[in-house]
Amino acid sequence: MQNGFKEEAPAPSENQSGQMPTPAPKRVSVITKFMNSLVNMGLGEPLIKLGVNLFSVIAITLVVLMARTFYRQTENTPEETDSSLSPVVEAAQANALSSLDIPVTDGINRSAQLHTTIPNRPRNELTLYTVQEGDTVFGIAEKFGLQPQTILWGNYNILLDDPHSLKTGQELTILPVDGVYWEWLGGIPFGEWAQFYGVSAADVIEYPGNNLDPNTVGDYENANIKAGTWLIIPNGKRDFVSWSAPLGVTRENPASARVLGAGACDPVSGGAVGYGSFIYPTNKHYLSGFDFSPKTNHNGLDFAGNTGEAVYASDAGVIVYAGWNDYGYGNMVMIDHGNGFQSLYAHLSALNVGCGQSVGQGEVLGAVGSTGRSSGSHLHFEIMAGVKVNPWDYLPPP
Repeated sequence: MQNGFKEEAPAPSENQSGQMPTPAPKRVSVITKFMNSLVNMGLGEPLIKLGVNLFSVIAITLVVLMARTFYRQTENTPEETDSSLSPVVEAAQANALSSLDIPVTDGINRSAQLHTTIPNRPRNELTLYTVQEGDTVFGIAEKFGLQPQTILWGNYNILLDDPHSLKTGQELTILPVDGVYWEWLGGIPFGEWAQFYGVSAADVIEYPGNNLDPNTVGDYENANIKAGTWLIIPNGKRDFVSWSAPLGVTRENPASARVLGAGACDPVSGGAVGYGSFIYPTNKHYLSGFDFSPKTNHNGLDFAGNTGEAVYASDAGVIVYAGWNDYGYGNMVMIDHGNGFQSLYAHLSALNVGCGQSVGQGEVLGAVGSTGRSSGSHLHFEIMAGVKVNPWDYLPPP
């Protein structure tokens, strides 16, 4: 059975002329035409990038402006809030903070640092130092910021004012300041005792490291200090106790050297006279120990040499000492050159000459060694001309 209902699509309308109507043309904006022309010209991609960059700049500017406005509001908010708080609310906040035991401070708190630099503080107390292998008086003094003579002046009982006496394992007293460490034995006014070291009684008594009570001491010039008390004499000075050969040991009067040991000679008449110029006393012309340093009581040169190597007469003359020295030089030879000069050769391992013998310049006197107070083989060499002079001033260039 067929349904009589027919669904028919509406027929297109016709115009009066019987023709089908033409569709209306679409409108194209001027901007679209402009953009299409730019694309046709190959400028599409650069325009996109330019637009993105321009948008980014505008967006960043807006964010900055908004942030500044926000922070201005935040800064003003506490003032407005504080002004609006009632006394009851303020009291409640104060009680809450006090109950939490949180300190309220003005300003910015500094955070703790893991590493703290502690400034160097001046010492007032004595320090004990154990001598290590390779130490010298100069090196120890440099470690503690002192003058080298202070190391000797603080340890006379150990070093006897002789830098050669330094030995590994010795325990030295290191002063906190440059000066002298000496025992007060009494018997004279304390003011005179201090003056001997070039300071005043007050300099010693009031120095904190000496731990003296001025009220107990009483009169500084006649201080009440127990005999046997060791005192730091800040900035004090003293003459070195001589551990070397005396000056003026001549062929006519060599007896002045008798106090030095068994090597002293009898008077000699005549004999060789020096030229007044000196040569090196060893084959090596460089040092292996101390240089000439009167401030550390080292008045000669320590020339390098192995045990048994020859030692030569630096100038012609007569032997006025040949043998053992009791004051640290070990086996020693002295020559009087007959022209106001004497020369000295110490720590020898062997002697080739004897008392009263005339020797020529360059003649073998003995052999390098390490006798006496010596830390290793070398030749200790001195030149004297009324005073002990620097041998470098008289020797030729190395």
